Amino acid sequence: MSDQQVIFSMVRVSRTFPPNNRQVIRDISLGFFYGAKIGVLGLNGAGKSTLLRIIAGRDDGYTGEVVFAPGYSVGLLEQEPQLDANKTVKQVVEEAVQPIVDMLRQFDEVSSKFSDPDADFDALIAEQGRLQEELDKHDAWTLDNRLEVAMDALRCPPGDTPVKVLSGGERRRVALCRLLLTEPDILLLDEPTNHLDAESVAWLERHLRDYKGTVIAVTHDRYFLDNVAGWILELDRGYGIPWRGNYSSWLEQKQERIRREEKSETKRLQTLERELEWIHMSPKARQAKGKARVSAYENLLSQEYEKLREDLEIYMPPGPRLGGVVIECEKLSKAYGDRLLIDNLSLNIPPGSIVGMVGPNGAGKTTLLRMITGQEQPDKGSIRIGETVNLAYVDQSRETLNAENSVWQEITGGEEQIDLGGRKRNSRDYVVSFNF
Repeated sequence: MSDQQVIFSMVRVSRTFPPNNRQVIRDISLGFFYGAKIGVLGLNGAGKSTLLRIIAGRDDGYTGEVVFAPGYSVGLLEQEPQLDANKTVKQVVEEAVQPIVDMLRQFDEVSSKFSDPDADFDALIAEQGRLQEELDKHDAWTLDNRLEVAMDALRCPPGDTPVKVLSGGERRRVALCRLLLTEPDILLLDEPTNHLDAESVAWLERHLRDYKGTVIAVTHDRYFLDNVAGWILELDRGYGIPWRGNYSSWLEQKQERIRREEKSETKRLQTLERELEWIHMSPKARQAKGKARVSAYENLLSQEYEKLREDLEIYMPPGPRLGGVVIECEKLSKAYGDRLLIDNLSLNIPPGSIVGMVGPNGAGKTTLLRMITGQEQPDKGSIRIGETVNLAYVDQSRETLNAENSVWQEITGGEEQIDLGGRKRNSRDYVVSFNF
């Protein structure tokens, strides 16, 4: 494929969602070159995941036109990937190369038939030769090694691990590994660095920089975008705004655009003020320009300035007064079978502290949190929680959320007013402030 071939284009594409017909994508027209590396940015709810689903053919509720180049292939990593719970990790990863896996199995079956003295050896030799030619073409003899390299780079669980026991983060890493091995022409990644440690992110950056096809990634990881993206597509108030360059250059260009918008809005308000003074003049004084000027004033008045909502302010009310003891861990140890995760750990978290926990995947970070919250018990040692301490925990898979509730119901319990640190606030306004 030519580097300048447009592999995918959108013409005046819009997408609204019921029940309030909220428009998340508005009249977007874009084309993507083969081989482009594109980062998609925007506020929560701006339509980033929706855009990926439209490109992947998973969402057909849009208006406008979507056009693909003939013979294209597309692959999507969703935030909540679907895996077959009845398979093992390796079986899921092998789905990416299933035709090759099937040919290898056929080759083994044909080879085993040579032990039958009554076999048609001429037919077997011909079939074996045909299969070997295809397998050589796809470099199938190194397949197991390639799978192991990819699985190891993304820190996938052992290949014989059942999918049904995987955590949310492990499922995403397995799904990402499977997708990368399919090598589609358009690679769509929704938050690809989630649940990856620093080494895995570095490997993914190198892999995507060398990737021959088009990569479109939604991510909040600015360093990832700086290292991978050659274009930034910003979704702003429904519109798609392309910028050439990585995240840092986009940031500089965006600040200039905001400055121009604010300057233009200031001029509009000044003009409105002058026109309002004229409107308030006596009828005789304004007869000269009459209807035309009144019409121009009304036109200015109707122009809605869509203010950028770049700063999401989350009000966190002050917590209760804490005593001298918040969380104390004494000589904690925790293992799963022969795998030791935590060994003789002692720590004391004082009042008012903000603690960041780092470590590679599988180091025991989530296990430690689950022990602190009482969802897991240590094999050895003890955990002491202060008497005045109320624990709140958000897990990776968000298991405490009720999928039957709306966002508003889940956050507010259906109450129209909520209490934030002694302050009453309208619950719907509070939910909207998070850009839901």
